[in-house]
Amino acid sequence: MRRILFTVLLVSLSLPVLAQATFEPYIPEDQLPDAVLCVPAPPENPSTEFDHDILRYMWGKEQRKDSIRLEIAKRDAIWDLDTTLVIMSEPFGLKISKEETPAIYEVLTRGVTTIENIRIKPKAHYFRIRPFAYFGEPSIFPQDDDWLAKEGSYPSGHTIRTWACALVMAQLNPATAEAVYARAWMAGENRVISGCHWQSDVDASRPVASIGFAHLQTSPEFQKQMAKAREELKKLKAKGR
Repeated sequence: MRRILFTVLLVSLSLPVLAQATFEPYIPEDQLPDAVLCVPAPPENPSTEFDHDILRYMWGKEQRKDSIRLEIAKRDAIWDLDTTLVIMSEPFGLKISKEETPAIYEVLTRGVTTIENIRIKPKAHYFRIRPFAYFGEPSIFPQDDDWLAKEGSYPSGHTIRTWACALVMAQLNPATAEAVYARAWMAGENRVISGCHWQSDVDASRPVASIGFAHLQTSPEFQKQMAKAREELKKLKAKGR
């Protein structure tokens, strides 16, 4: 495990911080399923479930003592879809960019944007306090603390984003499924380590992302672009990429 973390860190430290871009979803946010009606509310305080959230917060603080895992978690905290694609490109086994892989880039950026918009309603509805704010402590990425404290914690947008990316990547190239899901799972754990999310936020985010992914399949435009992306990937493989 230590060797795996070190490999991820080396890749992570070599990544540029890219300018935040916005992408057109295949399906408007108001036409996505309402996640408030799909998944349970976050744990009440007090409750056994919330006690577990607190224990996991303490676990996350212990993980920060591992300097390698801490740096990976900091990198994963950057809220930028292009940066997420660079991070997920490593387990996917292909450098993804607008210039070099335009069809794959489009299906991923627009597909992930579609899925991650499902977070908007539950975040606003529950407006759950984040762990770092609850405990009056900074997160590991304090430059984001001010705006994060003004946005609900449940579910985790970062986890939805990386899980959505893994879902679309695995659909595009099933041979990479194990690698991309494992990296996306780590990214979810890193949100607990960061102090920005409760474990229950992260746990809810994966099925929420899957709901959005299932609805994405109803878009003819997405399916058309997915076919183009598969053809592009086929050509790249033929060239030994």
